[in-house]
Amino acid sequence: MAYTIDLSGRVALITGASGGLGAQFSKTLAQAGATVVLASRRLDRLKDLRSQLEAQGLQAHVVLMDVSVTSSIAKAVEHIERDVGPIDILVNNSGVSTTQKIQDVKESDFDFVFDTNVRGAFFVAQEVGKRMLGRAMGVEKESFPGARIINIASVAGLRVLPQIGLYAMSKASVIQMTKAMALEWGRFGINVNAICPGYIDTEINHHHWLTEKGQKLIDMLPRKRVGSPSDLDALIVLLSSEQSHFINGAIITADDGFAL
Repeated sequence: MAYTIDLSGRVALITGASGGLGAQFSKTLAQAGATVVLASRRLDRLKDLRSQLEAQGLQAHVVLMDVSVTSSIAKAVEHIERDVGPIDILVNNSGVSTTQKIQDVKESDFDFVFDTNVRGAFFVAQEVGKRMLGRAMGVEKESFPGARIINIASVAGLRVLPQIGLYAMSKASVIQMTKAMALEWGRFGINVNAICPGYIDTEINHHHWLTEKGQKLIDMLPRKRVGSPSDLDALIVLLSSEQSHFINGAIITADDGFAL
């Protein structure tokens, strides 16, 4: 028996879409039928991705957004809702990291990580969530099809790893944020879930896996391998779909068993 998920007619906003997991999420949701809105600070990368998607006959739009600046978030979301349509799906993906021991963390390092990973993620979800709530509670609430927010956390938010303690703290915050939003917004048909990826090979870290340190880390993993961005395809589509209506407040680990 074949089973398909069709996201046609749905508008999906993906933050941090200029590369890595964000670019893959954008391609996957577009291929599932969604109209995707690609957001980040790197417009040139977004425009390249949009061209790739449009060449496949898929619908994609680009918007400039700096998640560390609340006015940028509000301006971008207003632009999307005016020019593309109400946002049905948010993939809250923007994130940054540093590699250092706890005792070496400077105030600037803390602000750099938390401004994007926690503050930015919160205010993106809040801005989009308020508009979803408006639709759910408005005059046309009977026709509201529900909405989905997917926060991209990390296995590091569940299992602290050496020299990325600051990043782990920020992603643990995203996990608690997900639960809080799911609790408050779920009754309005807005499902909020989080994905905690393990080690994924992207263009940002690809060189690391080829180094001696990278190989040692791979040898420590349960099946001695890292994942690829496409390993999250089925999960991101499911959580974006109407079929996930009974999944709310879930923290889903996709790490090949690393956190066990």
